[in-house]
Amino acid sequence: MSSWIYLFIAGVFEIVWATSMKYSEGMSRLFPTVLMYAAGFTSFWFLSAAVERIPIGTAYAVWTGIGAIGTALMGMLLFGESAHWLRLVSIAIVLVGIAGLRLSWQQ
Repeated sequence: MSSWIYLFIAGVFEIVWATSMKYSEGMSRLFPTVLMYAAGFTSFWFLSAAVERIPIGTAYAVWTGIGAIGTALMGMLLFGESAHWLRLVSIAIVLVGIAGLRLSWQQ
């Protein structure tokens, strides 16, 4: 499997990790807490697989960017967080940064 696919999967599991952390209510609810740890472990596993071929600086920036974008969107959709235009523009800027890192990567 491509290292970039591993990195994308790692980012998706970071979103699951962060969202389940919110649902765990300070780790006081069992299922969301177990999901949080499982998603966190899975995210780190896929990230470690991706960095075998992708430079760590690039991989980490993309991983955190995917997680930040996805978690911000989940916050808006699930928790009623602000969808102010400036926030959406900022999310778009992070997305452009991720795309730039991907396009500039040389294997």
